[in-house]
Amino acid sequence: MRAVTFSEPGGPEVLEWGEVPDPVCGPGEVLVDVAATAVNRADLVQRQGFYPPPPGASEVLGLECSGVVSEVGAEVTGWAVGDEVCALLAGGGYAERVAVPAGQLLPRPAGVELATAAALPEVTCTVWANVFMLAGLRHGDVFLVHGGSGGIGTMAIQLAVRAGARVATTAGSAEKLALCRELGAEVLVDYREEDFVERVRAATDGHGADVVLDNMGAKYLARNVDVLADGGRLVVIGMQGGRKAELDLGKLLAKRGSVHATALRSRPATGRGGKAEIVAAVQHEVWPDVERGVVRPVVDRRLPMSRAAEAHALLESSGHVGKVLLLPD
Repeated sequence: MRAVTFSEPGGPEVLEWGEVPDPVCGPGEVLVDVAATAVNRADLVQRQGFYPPPPGASEVLGLECSGVVSEVGAEVTGWAVGDEVCALLAGGGYAERVAVPAGQLLPRPAGVELATAAALPEVTCTVWANVFMLAGLRHGDVFLVHGGSGGIGTMAIQLAVRAGARVATTAGSAEKLALCRELGAEVLVDYREEDFVERVRAATDGHGADVVLDNMGAKYLARNVDVLADGGRLVVIGMQGGRKAELDLGKLLAKRGSVHATALRSRPATGRGGKAEIVAAVQHEVWPDVERGVVRPVVDRRLPMSRAAEAHALLESSGHVGKVLLLPD
């Protein structure tokens, strides 16, 4: 089969579209003929040499896909050849075929075209696991998500609004903030021009944010603690702004706040807190509203996999809104 590979770490130009060995469908797995995959920032970090796949996972980039089941391994029930699915992956999505643990499959939602469904698994699982299962966002809470116009941000806004939270978000342009408003965000902060701590506190009469979902890491750590409400929960899921920063424990203690740092890719496939548990929760809690059109994937554009370098450059420049999809040539 063909897949996107790179022989050494580097910029987007190292990505190549070429022949690789076919994946093997093991016990408890299904083989999926890929209709589309989506580009995530974790893919960029892996390409740069800083985010190797978990032990046993495919070296090929790609943390989600959609497609058609072409083979069912031993010990798998509930899935059959020909089923249209999307899947959460530990790797392997930038390819014509991928082997997937059966517990990480989701049925293609009714009303969502097959390729478009590739935009759903990573964002829905990330948001549900972190904002709801971990941070416990509730009706009436104030929720702040950074990067609201990105893939995770657009989904986080929709799910938080659906839950009855008041949503604040940051983005880097008026156009991106307009999309966030369309999705339901109420407090809109241009991070290039405004201080999100001041804006969120002013908009909430000094209350602050009950839950913060952050992809920046070190750069935003101190201000994220500042914006937390009493009993607030900060969840860090990325390090776009660096890895190391000082944490003011005095402020955190005074607020009875908490800081969680989590990654989805490194979770085990099964067991408590594993990917299968998260996928099952997403299918039960989120999929019905996706099928009703209450929650929708936001897709910026589609490109052939042979142009993966272009897609990576687009994400690195933040020139996208929502998800960028790659389709086999």
